[in-house]
Amino acid sequence: MPHDPLDTVIGVPETSKRDTATSSKHYAAGLKLESTGERLAAMDEYRRAVAADHMNSDALFKVAYHLDLLGEEDEALAMYERCIQQGPPRVNALMNLAVMYEDRGDFGAAERCLRQILDTRPNHLRARLFMKDVQASREMVVVEEQDRDIFKRKAMLDTPVTDFELSVRARTCLKKMNIRTLGDLLRITEAELMSYKNFGDSSMQEIKKMLAAKGMRLGQGLEDAHRAARKALMEQYKGTGKEAIFAKPISELNLSVRARKAVQLLNCQTLGDLASHTEAELMGIKNFGATSLKEVKEKLTEFGLALRTLEA
Repeated sequence: MPHDPLDTVIGVPETSKRDTATSSKHYAAGLKLESTGERLAAMDEYRRAVAADHMNSDALFKVAYHLDLLGEEDEALAMYERCIQQGPPRVNALMNLAVMYEDRGDFGAAERCLRQILDTRPNHLRARLFMKDVQASREMVVVEEQDRDIFKRKAMLDTPVTDFELSVRARTCLKKMNIRTLGDLLRITEAELMSYKNFGDSSMQEIKKMLAAKGMRLGQGLEDAHRAARKALMEQYKGTGKEAIFAKPISELNLSVRARKAVQLLNCQTLGDLASHTEAELMGIKNFGATSLKEVKEKLTEFGLALRTLEA
């Protein structure tokens, strides 16, 4: 059975013998047929041109272009990719390839194609406009993914603790402490749980094991809230020159012994850590009273800071 040169168009080895004269003849024939509207016949000639010379970028582009028009996207994509590998990449091939990548949601590849154009032709209007569209689409996808992650996390934190495999004693204790959801549980510390009447070590180990299986731990919710609060404070004071103050150690406040011990229980290392807490959190510490609270607030004021306040 005779070999059809059209069968070798896709995936031609780089070591294939090149017949540039034959390739040019078929390419010219393809242009002539295309000019008279005979696109399918022209396509056959372009394919033969590529089969004769796999490095004929003009023929590669024509094959890719017509495959794209016919809806043969996978083959068109492969041909465009081969086309841009031959010498200096053709601008029209890079543009069409960028469009195909963008349609497939591969924004990184689309951006790379456009970058190749703009590196040599920075004022190429279409490439510049399309680059903005691609980058906007890419950012939109990231935001959508973040929104989905937030929704999934919120749904998980709203899961009732009764849905987890815990003993009757552990469930009863959590219920009496008004801990209804996983989110409630993550906002309480190990010390707070152990301070509750009838809550023993076996229940503690049971809960810690359950949380560990989910990659979580007691007090994690508070830590997340404080990290978010610190980040918000940094944004609030950004550009004011106060950013460096957040990193100052707690020792610079020169607190009294009682106030200093209370702050240590909150694991505050810096002024930023302390400013991310609320008055209620400080007042919830054993032996921390109104006098100590007043002292902490006055000391923070000296550095232009204040305790975090909850939004109404």
